[in-house]
Amino acid sequence: MSDVLDFSYDALPVRVVFRPGAAVSATPGEVERLGRRRVLVVCGTRGSDTARAVADALGPACVGVHDRARMHVPVEVADVAVQAARAAGADGCVAVGGGSSIGLGKAIALRTGLPLIAVPSTYSGSEMTPVWGLTEHGAKRTGRDPKVLPRSVVYDPELTLSLPVPLSVTSGINALAHAVEALYAPDTSPLVALMAEEGVRAMARALPAVAEDPTSSAARARALYGAWLCGSCLGATTMGLHHKLCHVLGGSFGLPHAETHTVVLPYVLAHNAPTAPDAAAAVARALDAADAPTALWQLAGRLGAPRSLAELGLAEADLAAAAAQTAGSAYANPRPVTADGVLAVLRAAYEGAAPAPDAR
Repeated sequence: MSDVLDFSYDALPVRVVFRPGAAVSATPGEVERLGRRRVLVVCGTRGSDTARAVADALGPACVGVHDRARMHVPVEVADVAVQAARAAGADGCVAVGGGSSIGLGKAIALRTGLPLIAVPSTYSGSEMTPVWGLTEHGAKRTGRDPKVLPRSVVYDPELTLSLPVPLSVTSGINALAHAVEALYAPDTSPLVALMAEEGVRAMARALPAVAEDPTSSAARARALYGAWLCGSCLGATTMGLHHKLCHVLGGSFGLPHAETHTVVLPYVLAHNAPTAPDAAAAVARALDAADAPTALWQLAGRLGAPRSLAELGLAEADLAAAAAQTAGSAYANPRPVTADGVLAVLRAAYEGAAPAPDAR
């Protein structure tokens, strides 16, 4: 970043409640604060028990639980959820769960204008952004709209205690990706840089503690704090090559969301590092490491996360098609995006070896 301060920063109007037990104790108050009397609770099947506990706490203000959230928010799933909200006469929506649940809540908000309250149970950070995503005909498209930004976010570390360690790790590294890419975004700022570096530092320290003791409320709270910061960075900046590539791999090739972010992140950062040295240096500082891409790759391996696209089920024959699709869209990135460059990133991520210094 230049020594001359010249930037814009939009402070997003999100209210945050952060405390143990808040999912049940605070969510009803947030619904009341927004003047809502008929809210629909949305979730996935995996988190339906928690969602129903929130619904019970809402009492007569809850008009139903819609438990059909799916990864990457297929448009047909969104259509059914919108119909459910309208049929119930809902005047608001409470999304309980991970990125899939919050993504479905955003789809409802986008189509209906209903205010959204998010109660995240993973570390994805989606709850802090006005970014929506829908998958249709094998392609994932995303956009930004203030209508989908949750009015309130209720962070309850206790909700994440049951999150399996493998999913905790990949969800947390997914959040790291938001902060890393925000550091070299064209609309980054000193405030974003502060949040990003602190978010990376908090999450990178929390995840090993979570893996060592999944029942540690302190470690879970620290990870949720990191997710909040990392998600806020994504909400304030433009996405680049990393997110576009992951959207292609997920929407068109069916790869799992958090795991894909985990695998791809070190290789995209290695690719961009020559043209974004300050961003790479900030990540290295936060990780207390000499080389940021290698440190991210080592962190994933140390915590037992997947480190290759082959592990996730991508076929080698699909690499060229994924590269062409990714390079075919215009978006901001510090290094020019070409099909050959993306293919090199994909091939390295497919093989899963440590990011090579001479590749940068």
